[in-house]
Amino acid sequence: MNAHLLENDFVKLTLLDLSNYKYLSEIAKEKDLIFYSPSTISTSESLKEYVQTAVDGYYNKTIIPFIIYDKKKEAYAGSTRFAMINRKNSVLHIGWTWIGKDFQGSGLNMQMKFLMLQYAFQTLKFDKVEFRIDERNIKSRKAVEKIGGTLEGVLRKDTVMLDGFKRSTCCYGILKEEWQDIKSTIFNGFK
Repeated sequence: MNAHLLENDFVKLTLLDLSNYKYLSEIAKEKDLIFYSPSTISTSESLKEYVQTAVDGYYNKTIIPFIIYDKKKEAYAGSTRFAMINRKNSVLHIGWTWIGKDFQGSGLNMQMKFLMLQYAFQTLKFDKVEFRIDERNIKSRKAVEKIGGTLEGVLRKDTVMLDGFKRSTCCYGILKEEWQDIKSTIFNGFK
């Protein structure tokens, strides 16, 4: 599983699998880290199941999961992935992203989103990248808007959360033909 490596001076994204996920076990225990997710990662068993689902998706060619390494802090920071990969329609999603509190607000998320968007559009040659975010998660919605994501609509009460709440999901997208402009304006100077 070493085919996908995304890296610059700030961050390294390597494939997340059952051999390296334990580097994230302390971060995964942080309170409310994935509050807006219908998943849980707070115990070693639930984190392993979360990773196993991602690994299964990798082998089914519907997910490419990454472990995030912050090169400046020299520490593992969290996880993210490409998912819902639809080669026929040339669309994939970026999401399932969680970063430890010590890494939030450091610019790490911008660096990794740049690498992922660049890889999706320029290497994998997809036509569209989508993001699906809990309507209540204003912080994540603003982050996706900051990188050029366009709100395309809201799926009303479409996902059952762990506590039984039915969330509504905001759907954002970036098209291939928008990437060059986003790359030169928002990510100007990123490598």
